[in-house]
Amino acid sequence: MNKPVGTGSARFEPVAPVVLVPKPPEPERATPRSRKIWLAAALLSLALLAAVAAAWWFVTAEAPVRYTTAPVTRGAVTRAVTATGTVNPVLTIIVGSYVSGVIQEIHCDFNTEVKKGQVCARIDPRPYQSVVDQNKANLAQAKAQLEKDKANFAYTQLNYERNTRLAQSNAVSKDALDNAKNALDQARAQIGVDEATILQRQAQLEAALVNLGYTEIISPVDGTVVSRNVTVGQTVAASFQTPTLFLIATDLTKMQVDTNVSESDIGGIKDWDKAVFTVDAFPKRTFAGTVSQVRQSPQTVQNVVTYDVVVSVDNADLALKPGMTAANRIVTDERTDVLRVPSQALRYAPASTTSRRSGRRAAVDRTRVWVLRDDKPVRVAVTAGLDDDTYTEIVKGDLKAGDQVIISEQRNNNGNNRTAAPRLRL
Repeated sequence: MNKPVGTGSARFEPVAPVVLVPKPPEPERATPRSRKIWLAAALLSLALLAAVAAAWWFVTAEAPVRYTTAPVTRGAVTRAVTATGTVNPVLTIIVGSYVSGVIQEIHCDFNTEVKKGQVCARIDPRPYQSVVDQNKANLAQAKAQLEKDKANFAYTQLNYERNTRLAQSNAVSKDALDNAKNALDQARAQIGVDEATILQRQAQLEAALVNLGYTEIISPVDGTVVSRNVTVGQTVAASFQTPTLFLIATDLTKMQVDTNVSESDIGGIKDWDKAVFTVDAFPKRTFAGTVSQVRQSPQTVQNVVTYDVVVSVDNADLALKPGMTAANRIVTDERTDVLRVPSQALRYAPASTTSRRSGRRAAVDRTRVWVLRDDKPVRVAVTAGLDDDTYTEIVKGDLKAGDQVIISEQRNNNGNNRTAAPRLRL
């Protein structure tokens, strides 16, 4: 502690300590290199902000729309059912054998034109001929026995008459007369037995002749042989089931297509409906026919129920062969010369009107179409009629032939085409 200096009366106050504060350094001046870095960073930030703004503008901006249109026309609208079938002759006769034996001769082959009564094959007739000869002999024996018994009847009748006259004068006993009467009655009855035996032997002979006749396999109708299932020397056994020897089609100029139609489509098909079909042998040719029968008998294959629809077709040029597979189109309803639009037009709606609730499209309204007028879509109310999945009949509406109905639209965003496809009908 410092003491006061001198002797006077003056008093000195203590001096506070002095704190030395260092002088802050002067800021360094920015170099030209650092200024360039800061400037580049600022420019990059501005560029990024500009790119984000441009992208947002392109995304949110309304894209130009291009519409795909189709004209309103007049023509036919046809609803049809498609199904497959098989070409068959109208009537096919199965020719078999009633008797068993060895095939001795064959006179008919595939594609042979036959007439009614023509012999197509012959079974060895010798076993059946021997049965016929035996029954002829039995018949002759029965006839001879009848002649013998007739002679006996004549004798017993004379004997009875003689005894009758003698009995009147009591020349013979009553017992002798009764014996003569008994012999006459037996002779008369024997003649009846012989006549019945002759009829029996005659029937046996006729049966044997029938079996002998069946050894000749004849055609029952005029037609064409489409199948032959027997050869010479083959043994035919007809004991349990009649074997099929030939198939004869009565008239190949008249054919039919047996078509399998599903149960979901059979309700709209009726007799005399028009039908067209194609076969693989003539892919560029269309055959025309009419529905002649809708059979009531169902056919179930793997739980799929179908019905046989018979389509009759003319085959004058014999182009159709039995067994060909036919792709049928049966017309169930048709409108001719009507105003029509593509069915796709009724399934279209502008993207701006599409409902996005719950991620689903709005239900399709088949009571309107969109028409392009002055490059803008205009909603036109219509009343739709018959629909064949390609065209729809317009019964009522502010449309005329030549109007352009919209079937789809395309939006171009950043060079990427987006197409607003027609909505499915619900």
